[in-house]
Amino acid sequence: MSGLEHRHLEPEILDGLAGDDPRALAARRDLRRINALMFQAKIMASLLRNFVPRPPRRILEIGAGDGSFMLAVARRIAGSWPGVELVMLDRIGLITTQLRGDFDRLGWTVEGVTADVFDWARKNEGTRFDAITVNLFLHHFDDTELVRLFSLMAPKAPLLLATEPLRTKLALTATRLLPAIGANDVTRNDAAQSVRAGFRGNELSGLWLAANGKPVEERRAGLFSHIFVGASSGHDL
Repeated sequence: MSGLEHRHLEPEILDGLAGDDPRALAARRDLRRINALMFQAKIMASLLRNFVPRPPRRILEIGAGDGSFMLAVARRIAGSWPGVELVMLDRIGLITTQLRGDFDRLGWTVEGVTADVFDWARKNEGTRFDAITVNLFLHHFDDTELVRLFSLMAPKAPLLLATEPLRTKLALTATRLLPAIGANDVTRNDAAQSVRAGFRGNELSGLWLAANGKPVEERRAGLFSHIFVGASSGHDL
């Protein structure tokens, strides 16, 4: 595990590009393919089914990106979870009319919120959801920022469910194969950075505990994914 014993954060190129930058558009297309190759939507749908005790009314997704990930999740669970209100939070507004229509056809409604996650959380202290979902987002923050984020998010929902990069030599090696799917330079750089900033063991559980939450489950999922489920204090599964 040389060089991967501890998390290492570096700025990712995509985070510094405008939403309509051609390289950013290409990178988001790459990300959709990477999510599919990692089975992220399947993993998240399974987490939701296994840990959310009843069909939810409201779900918050933080770091929602262009919404394609949660659309893939919704397509797996909307049949048994009708009428969900989904709030999709991201610092760049990428939710399109077409995406809203795709969710409408599944019976879900979407509200896109463009804001910094910390600013939004502070300004919406009383807002409540049945679950919070996170995909490939937590690894952008250092441990101190994650404790702060968890402290802000835990009161907003009984559960937070996350699918993140797994920090292993195999995962890092796999990023070198991304040219085979036509990934651009942004994706090739950022994928490797994501693995180095990813998680292993019980790292997120420790940070959730530091935010006064109750870790429920943390483990690897498949070859490249790391999952975490945390409950807010006072919530019994």
